[in-house]
Amino acid sequence: MATPPQASPSSNPDKSPITAAPTISPGAARFTPPNLQPDHIASPSIKNPIMLSPENGVKTGSSNPHLSTPPGPPVFTLPVRPAAVPFRTSPSTPQPVALSLGSSLPTSSPPHFSNGSIELQQQLPGGAMEESVPAGESPCVLFSARKVLKQKKLANLPSLGFGVLVSPGRETSAGPQVIQRDPHRCRNCGAYSNLYSNILIGSGQWQCVICQNLNGSEGEYVASSKEELCNFPELSCPLVDFIQTGNKRPSFVPVTDSRTSAPVVLVIDECLDEPHLQHLQSSLHAFVDSVPSTTRIGIILYGRTVSVYDFSEESIASADVIPGGTSPTQESLKGLIYGTGIYLSPMHASKEIAHLIFSSLRPYKLNVPEASRDRCLGAAVEVAMAIIQGPSVDMSRGLVKRPGGNSRIIVCAGGPNTYGPGSVPHSYTHPNYPHREKTALKWMERIGREAHQHNIVVDLLCAGTCPVRVPVLQPLANASGGVLILHDDFGEAFGVNLQRASARAAGSHGLLEIRCSDDILVTQVVGPGEEAHIDTHETFKNDISLCIQLLSVEETQCFSISLENKHDLKSDYVFFQFAIRYSNVYHADIARVITIRLPTVDSVSAYLQSVQDEVAAVIISKRTLLRAKSYSDAIDMQATIDERVKDIALKFGSQVPKSKLYRFPKEISLLPELLFHLRRGPLLGSIVGHEDERSVLRNLFLNASFDLSLRMIAPRCLMHREGGTFEELPAYDLAMQSDTAVVLDHGTDVFIWLGAELAADEGRSAAALAACRTLAEELTELRFPAPRILAFKEGSSQARYFVSRLIPAHKDPPYEQEARFPQLRTLTTEQRTKLKSSFIHFDDPSFCEWIRVLKVVPPEPV
Repeated sequence: MATPPQASPSSNPDKSPITAAPTISPGAARFTPPNLQPDHIASPSIKNPIMLSPENGVKTGSSNPHLSTPPGPPVFTLPVRPAAVPFRTSPSTPQPVALSLGSSLPTSSPPHFSNGSIELQQQLPGGAMEESVPAGESPCVLFSARKVLKQKKLANLPSLGFGVLVSPGRETSAGPQVIQRDPHRCRNCGAYSNLYSNILIGSGQWQCVICQNLNGSEGEYVASSKEELCNFPELSCPLVDFIQTGNKRPSFVPVTDSRTSAPVVLVIDECLDEPHLQHLQSSLHAFVDSVPSTTRIGIILYGRTVSVYDFSEESIASADVIPGGTSPTQESLKGLIYGTGIYLSPMHASKEIAHLIFSSLRPYKLNVPEASRDRCLGAAVEVAMAIIQGPSVDMSRGLVKRPGGNSRIIVCAGGPNTYGPGSVPHSYTHPNYPHREKTALKWMERIGREAHQHNIVVDLLCAGTCPVRVPVLQPLANASGGVLILHDDFGEAFGVNLQRASARAAGSHGLLEIRCSDDILVTQVVGPGEEAHIDTHETFKNDISLCIQLLSVEETQCFSISLENKHDLKSDYVFFQFAIRYSNVYHADIARVITIRLPTVDSVSAYLQSVQDEVAAVIISKRTLLRAKSYSDAIDMQATIDERVKDIALKFGSQVPKSKLYRFPKEISLLPELLFHLRRGPLLGSIVGHEDERSVLRNLFLNASFDLSLRMIAPRCLMHREGGTFEELPAYDLAMQSDTAVVLDHGTDVFIWLGAELAADEGRSAAALAACRTLAEELTELRFPAPRILAFKEGSSQARYFVSRLIPAHKDPPYEQEARFPQLRTLTTEQRTKLKSSFIHFDDPSFCEWIRVLKVVPPEPV
């Protein structure tokens, strides 16, 4: 993105111009009161332990079928037992309100905490009760601190920084306040009236909190008392949705049926060997059984040609074939669009035909290596876009109905695009490969932008052992607002992602408007969008808002916004307003308005106490990952993390007397360990072997929700106990105790580790494995992308995936181990000796060793 008008150039990389991350948009946007998600489970930073028990309403099992695998394990209830003492490891929501020891929460229905405290109370507007609003409160907006430093020099230090995470489509626990009328907006700057606006009840005039302009309300806010104004949701709630269902058509009634619902077109690689094809067929059959009956579906196969399946044939799999060597001609597309064939059909009318088509697929027969097979993926996507836009299947008594929300193309790819438009040569050694790759990149980005213009999202689900040339395919997903995911095979994880990708409701025509008090400057935006240049000066005289065009509006998207002080702050409060405008799947125009007020402080200690370690870590990580475009960049960013931690200790910490060491500020003691996980994990470290995998992970992370981002940075470690309970522990290798089973949730991967002693007992190990598997499915039940779940025994070759993600705390002295991993105190001397002897020496430093090298004293565990 270009620099916003108010931004000034800076040489510091963290102050770079407004930047859009590669536009992958995982997740689902639903704007009705939701069921709370397992991914939003309470943070381990809760100051008191929490007991989760069966009577609390634990939902067991997973809603997703086991695809192309044996039947799943028996269903267990999985209460999570608290750790020996309260501690903070890798939380999933920032600093919830402390709960008493008697509090109890279900695993599958966690509470919703919104950036630091309980849900908002109803407030009186105009200052009457606004003091009761907790700072920075909204489920869609998470600030890195709940207070703002007045001193510009300290507030703008890039090592810690100040910012906010905005999730435009995130569900709220009780649903937003819905208003079916036009909002009142400031005639000067375009801001919306809100709970902090001062209201003159006699005249109904209201004062804008952004520019202080006085505006009229056409008499609507005239009231006898301020209490009476509480009837206006926008004057009592920080988050409201203004909804216009007319869509600028007076007699319009929102409908959703098989003719107006957005279609899903599957674009399937037909160059697969038999083992991969069998897994893919199982996943496709399960997908058909999971799709709602009113969803319209299309099926396209591609190899050297593009085969578009016709649903008008009831008893046979029939397809029209188009050459794949070039983009389809207008004549060939007209034959489809205006012909008699049915290429998009509601599932209730085409389920049997779809099963028949998938059963008819045959493996690749020629003796050609996987990477050398001709695949015309680009041409197939063009054909899919044409049949989505085509009027023939949307005709109803002469009226063309357009689908609501975003249509979706899901590509199931087993290899690179090597034939036709957007293709690259089979071999990297081709003399013209660099030029062909550059041409392919531009073509893929262009076709992705064209898809976005027609409200079509392209998801690429890749699987198998053949490299798909991620750099070439990524621009197609990015530019259309879709996602690219790599899988080991076409089995269970692929099948679950296929179902979740199709179920993601996506709003279209999205726009994010950011307005701040005049003292605050937006310096960088990272997320799935690009800067929009919209001239509003005819309506608003001095609208200096930063506008971001959203590629789609989905629940698990997130924007990271970096902020700075323009100068030393004089006022007691600063205001932030975020407006998200989009059209939903029912053709309703939504304007979601979120207004936040943060207090300003002189005290550095008071500021640090308000810092949300987890939110700050995610914002820092997104800024860092944006610059890690290659493996060599990632190595450089590891050094940047080191310098950042040192600078925070130097500027905000204190020097140890008679020493060159510095103490890290105790108020943000969790931050360095989170950054250490980032430094050595798959995003920046060398855990993941292939650069394509690292690239996909980085793209996912840059657009991921807060919950998934935090999980991708720092894994969550849960140890299985007798009776089906789980104890949450720090993600240290000291958890690798031979008589236990451990679940490690690292966002896109979940690992189940069985100790050798436990594995030797067949009965106990089977029960522990089943319980761990069920817990893993519960924790990730609604996560997109669905993670890979791997189970293995201690000492196996796959166990390295697990071990490499744990901090090697076994290298620390016993007193530090006990301080940071209190569960060790429950072990006998014999057990501790056995644990110590089980570790293999390697050079990776522990957290304490790493931070001491930086001349910083390890912060005390919380």
